[in-house]
Amino acid sequence: MDISPLGTLARTHTAGQLTAQDVGKDVVLLGWVHRTRDLGPFVFVDLRDRHGLTQVVARNNDSLVADAKRLRAEFVIAVLGTVVRRESPNPKMSTGEIEVDAREIRLLNDAKVPPFSISNEDATVAEEMRLKYRYLDLRRPRMQHNIALRHKATMEIRKYFDENGFLEIETPMLAKSTPEGARDYLVPSRVHPGEFYALPQSPQIFKQILMISGMDRYFQIVKCFRDEDLRADRQPEFTQVDLEICFATEDLVFSTIEPLMERLMALIGKPAPRPFSRMPYSEAIATYGSDKPDLRPGMEIRDVSAAFAESTFTVFQDVVAFGGEVRGFVVKGGAKYSRKDLDELVDLAKQQGASGLVWARNAAGAIQSSALKAAGEATIRQALESAGAAEGDLLLLAAGAHEPTAKALGALRLHVAKKENLLDPDRFEFLWVVDFPMFEWQAGEGGVPGRYEFMHHPFTAPLESDAPLLETDQGRARARAYDLVLNGSEIAGGSIRIHDQAIQRLIFKLLQISDEEARSRFGFFLDALEYGTPPHGGIALGLDRIVAILGREPSIRDVIAFPKTAQAQDLMAGAPSTVDDKQLRELKLKAL
Repeated sequence: MDISPLGTLARTHTAGQLTAQDVGKDVVLLGWVHRTRDLGPFVFVDLRDRHGLTQVVARNNDSLVADAKRLRAEFVIAVLGTVVRRESPNPKMSTGEIEVDAREIRLLNDAKVPPFSISNEDATVAEEMRLKYRYLDLRRPRMQHNIALRHKATMEIRKYFDENGFLEIETPMLAKSTPEGARDYLVPSRVHPGEFYALPQSPQIFKQILMISGMDRYFQIVKCFRDEDLRADRQPEFTQVDLEICFATEDLVFSTIEPLMERLMALIGKPAPRPFSRMPYSEAIATYGSDKPDLRPGMEIRDVSAAFAESTFTVFQDVVAFGGEVRGFVVKGGAKYSRKDLDELVDLAKQQGASGLVWARNAAGAIQSSALKAAGEATIRQALESAGAAEGDLLLLAAGAHEPTAKALGALRLHVAKKENLLDPDRFEFLWVVDFPMFEWQAGEGGVPGRYEFMHHPFTAPLESDAPLLETDQGRARARAYDLVLNGSEIAGGSIRIHDQAIQRLIFKLLQISDEEARSRFGFFLDALEYGTPPHGGIALGLDRIVAILGREPSIRDVIAFPKTAQAQDLMAGAPSTVDDKQLRELKLKAL
């Protein structure tokens, strides 16, 4: 079977389009061979394109059947035939009522045997193999669905913002290095030797300048770059939906984003009831041990310090006496856990920074605990009651300083939630986390003293009620910053910005950024602030993370067409790579 040209042949229908209403029509289908089934006198061929599958049958023609027998998976073919009803309909296929009775099959191109199956999505394929042969991986229905979902999301986003008076404005990809917490990707300048551009970590300064420019409402679906260690939800280049609004308040930003999320959820047929819940940062840490809490499993962390204040269990009593806390959460039905299960939880708590873990349970009326002998039954019973544990439940306890104890329990809580299958992928819980600390303390190293650093970025405004704390007790000052959390993932973050030059200078001073350094890093922006800056604020949504959650994918790599590995490599293209000496000489650079 020789390869034929496409010529003037044109597709009449996609492979996911034909139904019983098309019976009797002459059609032309173009696509890939998904699989074949050779039944001797006739051959079934499943033809695939990104729209779906259609069954083709070759019969009653010896030459045609012989051609069909020579087809292999991933050959590119054209099929000319007539739509007929299938004798055995397949309700699992949108085209399952029909098949195409072929009168001609043209081979448009052959294919090597793929290194993994395209048709069998249940087959286990190493991610490195999938990324090396990404052009094949992208043919699989799962990936085609994900990329199509991403397209629908971006189209809905653009439509929504256009309807609400936003202008889509592009900001520079080659910009000045203004570090925002992660390392910049630097681009050497050929015409200015020894000088560098930086790929933007975000359009932060430019979008604020657009507000100073009177653009009023800006948005952009933009690539951003951060040279940092990667995880399942991180990439060196990622896409965010960036927006900024003049004369913004928190309520205005929230009321702008919530209807957008409602429209995105509608793409998968799920609701997003408004208004979304709001929770201060301090409550999120205390109750869930995280600033991006997953609300689905419940299991709130509670303070049970009072049960141990006068206890004979001196380990916990001493913690309480010196200002620490005893905190814990209840696992419903967890009394069934074996000693091996409990020992694993103890080890995990220690890995998360807890000094230890105490468990307690009421098993058929009998109080049991790893601290029963030291604390006594009355104390353990009081702790169970304070935490809301019923018969058959398990209480997990840790003690220490407030925040590290809560965070260790928060990590343990998510581990238990996964173990108990409490993270329902079809349930979606939105939450605004607000009132973040303005600064966080960074301990010094190697003789360098510790210092406060900004938690978000240095252009975030303080809460008006906390502004006096900036010069008296900056560690307690809260920011007008907010994150949108969905199912334990931060999908958006933003703030109301500083528009007052005096406050901006004070923030730089508190961060130990000298006037000279501020001028060097942000001079053009500081100049712009002097020309009538309106109050403004905004937010950036992580498009990759949002689409991954909508698609029920655990990794954003599965909703990005050409992602990098965890080592920031493109296995398909072979990037990063060396460059030749001529290119380096032009840039006045030398490879080490």
